[in-house]
Amino acid sequence: MDKILLHSCCAPCSVYCVDTLRGEGIEPVSLWFNPNIHPWTEYDQRRSTLLEYGEKERVEVHILEDYGLRDFVRAVAADIDHRCAHCYTLRLGTAAKYASEHGYEAFTSSLLISPYQNHELLKAVGETMARKYGVEFLYRDFRPGFREGQAKAREMGLYLQKYCGCIFSEEDRYEKKIGRARARFAGE
Repeated sequence: MDKILLHSCCAPCSVYCVDTLRGEGIEPVSLWFNPNIHPWTEYDQRRSTLLEYGEKERVEVHILEDYGLRDFVRAVAADIDHRCAHCYTLRLGTAAKYASEHGYEAFTSSLLISPYQNHELLKAVGETMARKYGVEFLYRDFRPGFREGQAKAREMGLYLQKYCGCIFSEEDRYEKKIGRARARFAGE
């Protein structure tokens, strides 16, 4: 396998994945498709940073532009606590379809580096989408390299985000502060 499609959620998560795959003699081609990332300013910053990273490291980057706030919120509104399954299916399904339609032997995702993601669900969705679109899902547990990849991204001066991507994950990030504010202002 010489060339695979790497669904990239962001540049910092892609760094270690790209380095690892290249170390295995595989040249990853990055695909940006992340209609779950909100607000627009965050979406735009992450896309721009991935393009910057691609230039610096000579990683080919393809953009499937789809800022999908309304569609994403509609799709997960009935079950916000289980939104990740929809998100993984949407993004990995699109990556698998793109890989199949553009002659890639396999696809993978930088989501597999995050210790904050549901790794087993990601793997199951990737395998399901691979079967659906007739392309291999290249599974790698990149999590051991998470800190190393983040450190290299910092050294490169890349923007590092503070939450997974969707507006609900940003809310999760501030959960303790929100709780303290509720307690503080409960009597007013």
